Amino acid sequence: MSIMKYVFLLFLVLFSLIPRVSDANMIIGGETVYAVEKGDTFELISAKLGVNWKNIAKRNTLDSKKILRVGQKLKINTRKIVPKVIHDGIVVNIPERMLYLFKKGKLKSAFPVGLGMPSWRGITRWRTPVGKFRVIKKLKNPTWYVPESIQRKMKMRGETVKTVIQPGPQNPLGRYAIKISIRGILIHETIWPSTIYQYKSHGCIRVLPNHMEKFFEEVKTNTIGELIYSPVKVAVSEKGRVFLEVHRDSYGKVKDLRTEARRVIQERGVAHRVNWQKVDAVLKGKSGIAEDVTL
Repeated sequence: MSIMKYVFLLFLVLFSLIPRVSDANMIIGGETVYAVEKGDTFELISAKLGVNWKNIAKRNTLDSKKILRVGQKLKINTRKIVPKVIHDGIVVNIPERMLYLFKKGKLKSAFPVGLGMPSWRGITRWRTPVGKFRVIKKLKNPTWYVPESIQRKMKMRGETVKTVIQPGPQNPLGRYAIKISIRGILIHETIWPSTIYQYKSHGCIRVLPNHMEKFFEEVKTNTIGELIYSPVKVAVSEKGRVFLEVHRDSYGKVKDLRTEARRVIQERGVAHRVNWQKVDAVLKGKSGIAEDVTL
């Protein structure tokens, strides 16, 4: 084999390993009816479906303080725009608190997650960071070695300071944990399901038990991933409808959401096809639902 042919074949192999980004026009979810299960609360349904619990109560004209009935039917819109499409790997969009897993260019799974708190007593060190990563290790029934920063927090709150928590029902990491290359960050099961789709962790990515069981099996060591921060997303449906999805800028990383929305819309080349009054309404509501803003 000639040197040039060898170099060409090597290039093809390396190119096949590079994650490829395609147009972010993937829209998932939609109008659905959810039947209330035993033990459900508005917050737990929010954690299961990745929809703001206040929107669920409002959509169904319900008092969020009242107990839900088993079997009660709730109308819920779960429509979302996939923020970034890659060939293989994990994408977590921090403002929407959603994790997406891709395999061979197709969306394998998508589910809500719990992320790092914006601040606690003025401390912002527990925000989930952005950045690329790879899966280093998969841990079953992990032991939790409590970070010094959390030990200090325990002390500040007058709690018993713990340095190590063994596997079991009291371990915050649950039964499954995935260690990634970003220091101090794990993707793990949680023993506090109602904290999913919220910002209550110390930076780690919390996952509901039923989602984590499947995810743990699907993800392999060395899988690549990325934590991104996109509070504004735009997509065009197969029928040519323009959808806009806006989330709250919980970490204060975007100076002005309206400016950001205009930038994203113009970048997608659909500024002439949107109703700007609809855009303003979506920006005001920040529902986290992909809404039709077509002119």
